[in-house]
Amino acid sequence: MKKQVVITGMGVVSPLGMGLADFTEALRSGKSDAVGPITLFDTSQFTTQFAAEVKNFNPENFIDKKKARRMDRFTQFAVVAAKMAIEDAKLDTAKIDLSRAGIVVGSGIGGISTIEAEYKNLLEKGPKRVSPFLIPMEIINMAGGEIAMDCGFQGPNYATVSACASANHALGDALRLIRYGDADVMITGGAEAGITPLSLAGFCAARALSARNDQPQKASRPFDKDRDGFVMGEGAAIFVVETLEHAKSRGARIYAELAGYGATDDAYHITAPHPEAVAAIKAIQRAIEDAGVTPADIDYINAHGTSTPLNDKTETMALKKVFGERAYKIPVSSTKSMTGHLLGAAGAIELAATVLCMNNGFIHPTINYETPDPECDLDYVPNKEREAQITCAISNSLGFGGHNAVIVVKKFGND
Repeated sequence: MKKQVVITGMGVVSPLGMGLADFTEALRSGKSDAVGPITLFDTSQFTTQFAAEVKNFNPENFIDKKKARRMDRFTQFAVVAAKMAIEDAKLDTAKIDLSRAGIVVGSGIGGISTIEAEYKNLLEKGPKRVSPFLIPMEIINMAGGEIAMDCGFQGPNYATVSACASANHALGDALRLIRYGDADVMITGGAEAGITPLSLAGFCAARALSARNDQPQKASRPFDKDRDGFVMGEGAAIFVVETLEHAKSRGARIYAELAGYGATDDAYHITAPHPEAVAAIKAIQRAIEDAGVTPADIDYINAHGTSTPLNDKTETMALKKVFGERAYKIPVSSTKSMTGHLLGAAGAIELAATVLCMNNGFIHPTINYETPDPECDLDYVPNKEREAQITCAISNSLGFGGHNAVIVVKKFGND
């Protein structure tokens, strides 16, 4: 028998707001207020000039000033979200076995703002002016490292790096580490702060981003016929997950069961999905099987839904292949329509959205859905939230390099 693994705490730092209450309210509202002109740097020379930034973020409200200055922005997001999750879970670290408490946090890009700043120092001032904190600030595993130093966790600790599938891979690994008996409790999720000049320039050059500079809040439009690319986002979502026994022993409140995980790779192209979605289909099927449920049990799908022409069409195809005619009856929505694309943190913020919808009796909308696409013809919950009871859901993440990672969550007690 597989150990039951449950979610007992969540922390969110997002373009839609800080904390679970603000994030839930924003999901219900169906607004894209988070998307607007980039304020972090001058974008006058860029073809895309907007993104979904985390506004009014002051790490010193949560982290010692000296420590915060030695963390990249993505690590600050991760540490703050982890603090929120641990507090939300009411996890007393003095009362658990720290050697059996671990961390897996994913990120696609990591400390790129630090790399850019220190490379500028190298070119303008020479190698002696490069910060001694460059390496520990830019490496992706440092998000988990800083969280461990903050809370004292001494169990398995590493990072997953698989582009936009990073967070779902982290969640899946955390699930398996607990199931295999390597840990009783894990801190897991994803963090990203990739809205930087170099990242923006790279995505612009790849023609991956929407260029609706005149209507940024209308730019992220997953599954809409007139979609023209994704909107960059940033932030973090971190979870406390633990065995059911461990959660019960400390009287924890349980949000949901982290029930299944499936992962594959297209082995096809560096950025484009496989045209027949063969591996994405397998990832969804494996996650459902791992959860011990059937396709008939799934009553909500949080799609990867990037708002790019190829992804949305291919993901729709995959869902039809997995669920057959029933695909047309399952509500599907894209969190990215409101948050933008959080890259390596996307799967985490989207799982948080899924669990919050499950616990609050609604399905958040896919906003900016105005013109139906014949190749994307499922129920995308357009533009307005829908009251519904979710008992079993999947959350898809599909990354550059062909990485597919799918998570299944079940309403706790719904066996």
